[in-house]
Amino acid sequence: MKFETSNKPLSIFAFSSLTDIVMLLLIFFLLTSQFVIQTGVKVKLPGAQYNEQVTQARMIVTITSQNRVFLGSEEISIDKLAGRLESIKSTSNESNLIIRADKSVQIDLIIRVIDSAKGIGIDKFTIETERIS
Repeated sequence: MKFETSNKPLSIFAFSSLTDIVMLLLIFFLLTSQFVIQTGVKVKLPGAQYNEQVTQARMIVTITSQNRVFLGSEEISIDKLAGRLESIKSTSNESNLIIRADKSVQIDLIIRVIDSAKGIGIDKFTIETERIS
C-alpha cells in the first residue's frame, strides 16, 4: 500500500476562522470596557494637571457639596462608615480607598473619612481629580 504525500502549498486559505476570532475579541473588549465602576453621585471634582487613572475599586467614598457621604452609591453616615469599610475590606483584598470629594467640601470632613479608614487598617488613599487640559 502506497501513500501519497505532496509538498505543494495550499491553494486556498480559509479566512472564516480568523475573522470569527477577531470578531469575538472585538465584542469581548467592547463589552468589558463598559464595566468601569462609576457611582451615581454627581460631584464636581477638583482639577489637577497631572492626575493618574484610577483603577477599578469597590471602596469608593463620595462626598457631595451638601456634605452627604456615600459608600458606592449608598448614602451612609460618617459614624457607620468604618464598619461598612471593614466588611468590604474583609470580603475583598483591597487596601486602597478612593475618595471622590466635591471641590467645595470642607477638609475636616475628608479628614474624618480618612481617620475612620485608618482606624480599620486602610492606609492607602487616592483622592480622585479631573484632568485640567
